[in-house]
Amino acid sequence: MNQDQLAPVAASGSRNLRTRIIAALVLAPAAIAIAWAGGPLWIGLVTLAAIGMYVEWLTIVGTAQERRTVVAGIAALVVSSLCLALGYDAVSLVVLLIGAAVVAAMSQQLRLWSVGGFCYAAAAAFAAVQVRLDGEYRFVALMFVLLVVWVTDIGGYFAGRGIGGPKLWPRVSPKKTWAGAAGGFVASLAVAAGFSAFGFGNLTSLLFLGAVLSIVSQSGDLFESAVKRRFGVKDSSQIIPGHGGLLDRLDGFVAAIVFAMFFGFLLGDANGIGHALMGW
Repeated sequence: MNQDQLAPVAASGSRNLRTRIIAALVLAPAAIAIAWAGGPLWIGLVTLAAIGMYVEWLTIVGTAQERRTVVAGIAALVVSSLCLALGYDAVSLVVLLIGAAVVAAMSQQLRLWSVGGFCYAAAAAFAAVQVRLDGEYRFVALMFVLLVVWVTDIGGYFAGRGIGGPKLWPRVSPKKTWAGAAGGFVASLAVAAGFSAFGFGNLTSLLFLGAVLSIVSQSGDLFESAVKRRFGVKDSSQIIPGHGGLLDRLDGFVAAIVFAMFFGFLLGDANGIGHALMGW
């Protein structure tokens, strides 16, 4: 391209960056405030996000027109969340398992994809609530995961644009580079070091956890890109200005929070998942 052709592209990229920043400055503080409040507010936000991701998933795979499939999944997510709000975690999990079976029964086509979308959204909602439930480290543990995911995305964006270089997986995500992946990874280590410096955990443990969560987050991003590529979709929706849809914005968080829940559970800390993540 010559300079005349490059100018509109650069201007478009600048506008998109401004839009992304403005959206982030509005949404991030709101999410942090609700995470701090916890309880029904956090469960409500998580439930709405899960419902949105489920509907977007069905839209991507082309089964959103199956009203019974949509309603069955949404109903299961709502009932499960009500159980969580009342403290019946085991019942909530049973409801989600039944919900997956009902979604499978209601689906007329691409059944496995529809059930997969429900399980994806359900796992994200359940894990996000479980990590926040911890009595001592509930907000800290959740913020650790959130910040690692956010800085991985931000560091990857700027390192990828500023350095460029070889593509990470061009067939799935043409814009992502190895430099961006490395930039996001380094940024996650900085977050881990910061938490340790403020006395929220052992440095070595947090560096390891931050590194793994960064890799998992980036893998979740690639997974969602692969699903969209499989069905020829660019963005899951346009609900968030500059970012696309909920799936586009939360794909890394979904992978990271689900991993964090299982990792904390496997550590077996009787004080809760959050304590296990930050205190091992």
